[in-house]
Amino acid sequence: MIARNEATERQVQAARPDASTWLAANAGSGKTRVLTDRVARLLLDGVEPQNILCLTYTKAAASEMQNRLFRRLGEWAMLGDAELATALDQLGVGGAITAERMRQARTLFARAIETPGGLKIQTIHSFCAALLRRFPLEAGVSPQFSEVEDRAARILQAEIVEDIAQGPQAGLVEAVAQYVSDNDFASLTATILSKRADFAQARDMAELLALFDLPAGFDETAMAAQVFLGGEREVLDRLITTLRSGGSNDQKAADKLATLGEMTLAALPVLEGVFLTGASAKEPFTAKVGAFPTKAVREAHGELMDRVEPLMLRVEAARAARLGLAAARKSQALHAFAAAFLPEYERRKQIRGWLDFDDLILKARHLLGDPGVAAWVLYRLDGGIDHILVDEAQDTSPEQWDVIDKLAQEFTSGEGARPDVERTIFVVGDKKQSIYSFQGADPGAFDRMQADFAQRLRATGRDLQDLSLEFSFRSAESILRLVDIVFEGRDAAGFAGSRHRAFKNDLPGRIDLWPAVPKVEDPEDPPWDTPVDRPSPHHHTVILAERIAEEIGTLIREGATIPDEGREGMFRRPVRAGDFLILVQRRSELFAEIIRACKAAGLPIAGADRLKVGAELAVKDLAALLRFLATPEDDLSLATALKSPLFGWTEQALFDLAHRRGPREFLWMALRRRAADFGPALAILQDLMGQADFLRPFDLIERILTRHRGRRHLLGRLGAEAEDGINALLSQALSYERSEVPSLTGFLGWMETDDLEIKRQMGSAGDMIRVMTVHGSKGLESPIVILPDTGKRRVSSRGEVMLAGGTPVWRPRSAEMPEVLSEPQQEARAREENERQRLLYVALTRAEKWLIVAAAGELDKEGDSWYQIVEAGLKEAGGTAREFAGEFGLSIEDENWNALPFRHEAVTPRETVALPEVFRRPAAPPVVPPETLSPSDLGGAKALPGALGDEEEAAKARGTRIHLLLEHLPGLSPADRPAAARNLLGEVGEEDLASALAEAAGVLDRAEHAAIFAPEVLAEVPVTATLGNRRIHGVIDRLIITDTRILAVDFKSNATVPADPETCPDGLLRQMGAYALALEQIYPGRAIETAILWTRTGDLMPLPHELVRCALAQTPHLDLTGIGS
Repeated sequence: MIARNEATERQVQAARPDASTWLAANAGSGKTRVLTDRVARLLLDGVEPQNILCLTYTKAAASEMQNRLFRRLGEWAMLGDAELATALDQLGVGGAITAERMRQARTLFARAIETPGGLKIQTIHSFCAALLRRFPLEAGVSPQFSEVEDRAARILQAEIVEDIAQGPQAGLVEAVAQYVSDNDFASLTATILSKRADFAQARDMAELLALFDLPAGFDETAMAAQVFLGGEREVLDRLITTLRSGGSNDQKAADKLATLGEMTLAALPVLEGVFLTGASAKEPFTAKVGAFPTKAVREAHGELMDRVEPLMLRVEAARAARLGLAAARKSQALHAFAAAFLPEYERRKQIRGWLDFDDLILKARHLLGDPGVAAWVLYRLDGGIDHILVDEAQDTSPEQWDVIDKLAQEFTSGEGARPDVERTIFVVGDKKQSIYSFQGADPGAFDRMQADFAQRLRATGRDLQDLSLEFSFRSAESILRLVDIVFEGRDAAGFAGSRHRAFKNDLPGRIDLWPAVPKVEDPEDPPWDTPVDRPSPHHHTVILAERIAEEIGTLIREGATIPDEGREGMFRRPVRAGDFLILVQRRSELFAEIIRACKAAGLPIAGADRLKVGAELAVKDLAALLRFLATPEDDLSLATALKSPLFGWTEQALFDLAHRRGPREFLWMALRRRAADFGPALAILQDLMGQADFLRPFDLIERILTRHRGRRHLLGRLGAEAEDGINALLSQALSYERSEVPSLTGFLGWMETDDLEIKRQMGSAGDMIRVMTVHGSKGLESPIVILPDTGKRRVSSRGEVMLAGGTPVWRPRSAEMPEVLSEPQQEARAREENERQRLLYVALTRAEKWLIVAAAGELDKEGDSWYQIVEAGLKEAGGTAREFAGEFGLSIEDENWNALPFRHEAVTPRETVALPEVFRRPAAPPVVPPETLSPSDLGGAKALPGALGDEEEAAKARGTRIHLLLEHLPGLSPADRPAAARNLLGEVGEEDLASALAEAAGVLDRAEHAAIFAPEVLAEVPVTATLGNRRIHGVIDRLIITDTRILAVDFKSNATVPADPETCPDGLLRQMGAYALALEQIYPGRAIETAILWTRTGDLMPLPHELVRCALAQTPHLDLTGIGS
């Protein structure tokens, strides 16, 4: 057997199926392989697939893990004995690898495939959703609940706010609105929902006052009484006069004080600005006693200062109370609004049967922790989960940990411990990569849960393996050495004891630190034609973006090489576009400028990793066309559509059409008038306008894209990346149609209110440059990584709500922060700064061989920007000066970077597939089948000439009522008929009801008609058949079927009844003839008879077969040559 190296041995140890393990895995250390190895070994040990639960962070991770596992199991099924034995040995399978064990290994693929419900490799949200669907009654949710989409949830939240604002609680919205910084309440409601558990108990004013160290009942009146004791106006007037005689600072203070009127609380901010020190002072916001006014003024007016300085001290003392009271007032409005909003949001979701992502976790946690049902649920699950595996545990929120904790409690408590079954928990994560705090991730919980599980397992006599994976299978040693240097001593961010080892220690690496591009401000008065949404060409972000594009283009053109590894060992190969991964902290101007610069340089680039559907050019062009179809008078939308790739008009063609319009003539009218000049465009628009009122939005867009080649034109002009926006628009059209009554105007309104953002899968972007955020790059890697967004970035606190002692409060501005909130604010800032350090770690460890760091604009004065952190690490690592574009930066390049043998990669020409001739010919015009006819619509008179009766509509309504009664009343006793008739006919008047019931009863009570209304006779029988060249479909009122004879009876309520069949109206004879011919096809070999039952007289009139056949033959719609002759 092949000996395992140290890195693989550590992976084998972590994947032991019989040991609970807590695994800390560095970036690139192969944690996904460990996870799949452990599942494979559990299956080999005889664990049933349904007894394994593997929880991942994303659906993509779950899919990747499942694919890897199935690929391995599938390979085992096909390997020979020697190869399979080697594979099992490398996996770490203990004991002798016998033929029986190999046979078992070959069956695992089929076992996993055939497992009911599949292997449980899923996100925790998917697991919680499945749990709630299995126990809906116990969880108190609808069995048919659906997971609400983000857009629908946002719309619902906005509707609730609007309804509250227009209802009796409008004051709640008004109170909060004065503090909301956004244009709407979307961010506030989202924040409240993210902290719904903290808002579960609304705080009243007394509790909030206590939180801010204010006495009960404290208000503005009490605060004013503490500051203004009387006579302050006189003191200030004298002070202003005195300050006017002082220096410039005293005069400025006098000007500020002169703006004050009456001595109210509104004067306090001005008094604080004059009497107290500033925020940057050694003792901030303290009274300037002995320092204000200037010394000469103080000494000359000692008596006045004896009155001013006590006022200064009172202003100082009141500042904390003022800030605390203001924060309490804001927080009171916040809690009052949340107390109204949250229950209403839950109520409306429940009505719709909706659960959001947070609901899935919270309701599952409640279900597993409810004493009344938890034991039952866990008992039912106890036989279903024996092994729990948790991936990316550092990004697990406390609520999610609660769910995992409650599931695992059964492993070590009560009957659930099941001594006959080995049950394990496996957790893998890396605190250094915890970067999703905005989604609730708590890296500190990683250590807390480890200690908790270790303690509980020790109580059962078992241990929790504490292992780490230090080897990186991804990055060169020089890059890992820089990572260790950069993060040394940053223990608070999760880097305590961090150490990285390169598995490929002979892989050369290179690190470049480009000179920072200095900050360049846009000119204050730019040329009039400068785009307002773009920086100037001389802006520092544009300079850096163009430098990046130029450097990538140069490396590719000049054949620069990077190390690579193949079966024959290390070698050098030319750089490709797909080797470059550009990572930014946020999608800022720099992000857009890099994409623009690379496109301008002709470099293959995959575009943005996330895109806003409404901002995509292809979507804008389609939306313009849709707006025109909805409103043909919209000249701008029509002009936009014509100029777009959908029609490809030039500026000259559009000007020609617009300029030569008549006075007040719409563009559409001008286009129709000049049909000879613009025929192709007019034909497309007329076709679409003819369909706009009849097609659903999805079908209309698809008609534009397919029938009129819109997709081809858009992709040809905008590139392949436009496909994502087009497909997202189609997906939105389907989503709209699922929730609304489809209409074009409704869909346009839906689009305007939507801010849909979709994530593009950049992991498989082909041989193209990728640009994305560091968050989006989690789990990816690339031979060359460029970090251009490393300049100064201020850490800003997220959201308008913060927690103080577990209580949500409104986050004040820094200058108005009460002392009681200073510590929570500093803790929050420290957490955000630590996460920013971890984000840098993720960015650095995406690089395999070559790391490039650049910056544009300002750097941090305290040296905390990413650029300066990396610069300090490079200097410590021995970086040397290197010239880049005429300026000097730093670089580390391993000595054998260019020493490896060169291997030229042959470019395989793309195979061109010839299209079959059938695809080159125009499609034949579609053959529209003739419309299906009804036997009652074959033409001919339906009543006798000159017959008296009701108006046509009244006669039809009367006939419908009688038909309905004759269908449902047979079998009922005469006494039950009136009530049944009332239920059947609903809102019909008493006179019409009595008339219809009397006529129907007259038919039903005739003894000779008993056979027609017998229980075995078929009623309202649909029939369809082909008669000549047309298809007919109708409903026969009564059909009597025997072995030799078929009788079709149709009810007619004509007011005038013909005397004999020969005088029967021709239209009725044609109808009965159609029934006769259809029944001949359905029942060949039997005698077909037809008859009309006249309800007015109660008479049954049999119709001669030849008579109805001859009448049918005269029908102009049918080609029945020979019938009736």
